[in-house]
Amino acid sequence: MNRILIGAQWGDEGKGKIIDLLARKSDIIVRYQGGNNAGHTVKFDDEKFVLHLIPSGILHPGKICVIGNGAVIDPQAFFEEVRVLAAKGVSVKGRLFVSETAHLLFPYHKLMDQLREESFGRRSGMIGTTKKGIGPCYADKMARVGLRVGDLKNPAFFKVRLAQVLAERNEILKKIYRHPGLSFSEIWRQVESYRRELLKFSADTPRYLFEASRKGRSILFEGAQGTMLDVDHGTYPYVTSSNASVGGAITGSGVSPTLIDHVIGVVKAYTTRVGEGPFPSQFPERLMKVIQTKGEEFGSTTGRPRRCGWFDAVIARHAVRINGLDEMAVMKLDVLSGLKEIKIATAYKIGGKLCENYPAAIEEFSKAKPVYETHPGWDEDLSGIRRWKQLPANARRYLKRLETLLATRIKIVSVGSKRAQTIFL
Repeated sequence: MNRILIGAQWGDEGKGKIIDLLARKSDIIVRYQGGNNAGHTVKFDDEKFVLHLIPSGILHPGKICVIGNGAVIDPQAFFEEVRVLAAKGVSVKGRLFVSETAHLLFPYHKLMDQLREESFGRRSGMIGTTKKGIGPCYADKMARVGLRVGDLKNPAFFKVRLAQVLAERNEILKKIYRHPGLSFSEIWRQVESYRRELLKFSADTPRYLFEASRKGRSILFEGAQGTMLDVDHGTYPYVTSSNASVGGAITGSGVSPTLIDHVIGVVKAYTTRVGEGPFPSQFPERLMKVIQTKGEEFGSTTGRPRRCGWFDAVIARHAVRINGLDEMAVMKLDVLSGLKEIKIATAYKIGGKLCENYPAAIEEFSKAKPVYETHPGWDEDLSGIRRWKQLPANARRYLKRLETLLATRIKIVSVGSKRAQTIFL
């Protein structure tokens, strides 16, 4: 079975744990978009792993992992993850392939990302980027001036192309940001240091995945970020620079949509958001701090505290429609234990009018006031529960209400960060 796993909120839904669980029944795990701006946290045999670029399925012996053409590769970050995994006894040799058409991320991408964000911050309009260079790298890809992994096979061509691009980028750095620019010789020295080693991972991954699927091998597509950060379908411009929805899995891997059997969405039992942008259901400050602490809501990539709020069924319904979700996994239900009341945002009020659907215009969305329905909470500790019937009645009612609001079956409920702390329905 070929399955796509999608974040159905603003990312950080807990996809890493679900990928880890599903990887056991998959042969190949594919990362299809984003870069090291994402972070998947997995507790594997009571040891915590945070992976930003390499699919977390690499933690399972014998599984093959692929970084698809839709991802952008920072070689420094890539090899650092390889080293960290090796230090913890996880070998990637013969098990990790990188698409030869994936774009490479260079120091000038990171520098431009940082300077642009700082400039926006001074004038307002800050996006809240991770400053990892992801956006500028994707911009170069769309402007057709990017360099790809496969280009490393021809050093002469690569060197000329890199010199041309850097000359243009240095002009921008000098004239717009008053930065002296970057040294070509230093960047080329870095390229030479990783060129041969990175090419060892390079492969024609669309062909590999097509042939694997024809042989009946099971493929799991691992998304980063979430639907509301999708560059087309999210809260633009407060989004990532790639397609974090189901379409990104197709274009970012080169696999035909006819080969996909199942699409699984992941949500938290509440809502979180990192970075800037409107967030209608955000908690009051006191409750925010409680949930941040209890839910360990701090970004695995940036360390920034995540904003937290009540479950927003409006954006989740939007994600269900965009992705055609077949089922849902609900994470961190245990974090809500101890609350007397739990709210769900079922609609918005915008300019005095009721709105039950996500408004695409950011100005409208920024004015949205949540319309809540309130449900009784529960006091019980859920961390040891492994069966649906063992859940408190109010917790079951809450989940059933989410199913109704989203018109999607909940098949997995997480009540803790460990593998075993999972209820399968």
